[in-house]
Amino acid sequence: MTKHTIYLLLLFVLFAGCRKTNQQISVAKEDKAAKQLLQGIWLNSDDGEPVFKIQGDTVYYPDSISQPAYFKVVEDTILVEGAQIAKYPILRQAEHVIEIKNPGGEQLRLVKSEDKEDVNYFGNDEIVALNQRQLIKRDTVIVNSNNRYHCYVQVNPTTYKVVKSNYNDDGLVVDNIYYDNIIHLTVFNGAKRLYTHDFRKQDFVKLVPNDFLRQCILSDILFVESDNEGMHFQAMLGIPDTPSSFVIRITVDYQGRMSQKVV
Repeated sequence: MTKHTIYLLLLFVLFAGCRKTNQQISVAKEDKAAKQLLQGIWLNSDDGEPVFKIQGDTVYYPDSISQPAYFKVVEDTILVEGAQIAKYPILRQAEHVIEIKNPGGEQLRLVKSEDKEDVNYFGNDEIVALNQRQLIKRDTVIVNSNNRYHCYVQVNPTTYKVVKSNYNDDGLVVDNIYYDNIIHLTVFNGAKRLYTHDFRKQDFVKLVPNDFLRQCILSDILFVESDNEGMHFQAMLGIPDTPSSFVIRITVDYQGRMSQKVV
């Protein structure tokens, strides 16, 4: 074995050892004592309204639209792991009182409930989606160069969940559920079926950033106009409860070929 080979082996061993040490240092231990103190129902000290219930390693919210989430306590911080990780620094903690800071910088003082009836605020185990799932059908007749075209659009609700993080009234990060759609588009030229496809939001992966696509729903496809290029539709992709959206123009030409571009 040459000196050069021995030198490389020594460097590898040192690097591996340093990497292992750094990984061990970076993994902070969970504060199980603080987690145990959090068990129970916690109320906002200002108005006495329930904020959350801690049971085991799960945090529950009193409304029916927010998903329960896993949590842990690390280095005087409550970490709630939902669609994103929310961090709540603990400013003070006692058996019946806790003060935390929400992501907006506001200080929340919570007191532990002693009323057994408060458990009724958390009695709904079924999470309710915010958007209503509705079947929508549309027919459009188009005449071009003495040819008659019939466009059929159907918005089909699905059980595909889209989870989006929002802030509740206490400034806490909660995950709300929305349901995505599959939208069917068929174009006929007389009795001949010219084009047909079931659109999902993944059909626009080349035009829409992945981060946006993960949070958005395909809400609708609308007929816009027809011209010499073909029949033009707009696919609407939006992140629920925000003004953020992408509009994709879908063009079906008179030979049945489809193309897409961002509007």
